[in-house]
Amino acid sequence: MTAIYYKAGGLPWRLARDARQLRTSFVGLSFYRSLDGEHVHTSTAQMFDERGEGLILRGGRMVESEEDRKPHLTAEDAYELLRNSLRVFKDQHGHWPARVVLHKTSRFDRNELDGFHKAIDERDIDYADFVWVQKSMTRLYRLGVYPPLRGTLLRFDRDQALLYTRGSVEFFRTYPGMYVPRPLMLRCQALGQPLQHIAEEMLALTKMNWNNTQFDNGLPITIAAAKHVGEVLKYVDEGQPIAPRYSFYM
Repeated sequence: MTAIYYKAGGLPWRLARDARQLRTSFVGLSFYRSLDGEHVHTSTAQMFDERGEGLILRGGRMVESEEDRKPHLTAEDAYELLRNSLRVFKDQHGHWPARVVLHKTSRFDRNELDGFHKAIDERDIDYADFVWVQKSMTRLYRLGVYPPLRGTLLRFDRDQALLYTRGSVEFFRTYPGMYVPRPLMLRCQALGQPLQHIAEEMLALTKMNWNNTQFDNGLPITIAAAKHVGEVLKYVDEGQPIAPRYSFYM
């Protein structure tokens, strides 16, 4: 029923808006492989601050990076992808964002960083956070029989931390899950805001999946939606227009 309400144009819930914070555009990147298995493309899901609008864009083909032999965007494709995302934000809001946050499940290589920074500098955006997000095998323990509390954050240094997006909930006095939760490892390759603030936003974005009513999804909606959309877009021919709203992919 939550998904149907959203598809009909409603907004079940939204991010809390703090007037002291900058207007932020959140962009999640995810890769998907074409049906013939020969090409790897990228899909993005962009979430618009407290208004909660999620729009979908499709990027170019991936190339193998010389740094780690893994698929990455070229500098030009990274530039075009973020430039288009910012344009969508401008069309929706009437102004450019003051801050851009990029979420990605793999490391940002040199070409991607160059392309993304070029798009940001072109719009004179002063604040940017590039966050590499991965599920970690490192786990913490607390006294008692339940896992650490949801929201537990362990900082390793200025730009790296472990965050429990799933875990025990003090209100329920238990852990509302079936398996041992795996925290997220957050690595910030560009840091415009304190790591504590990055983690708070990450935790809030795990509650923004309108395809279910679960309050403690493991991944932020930026990445979860991008992954889900990629499974749909691989059936859409290259060059064919795609539906822009996330509700079409639910």
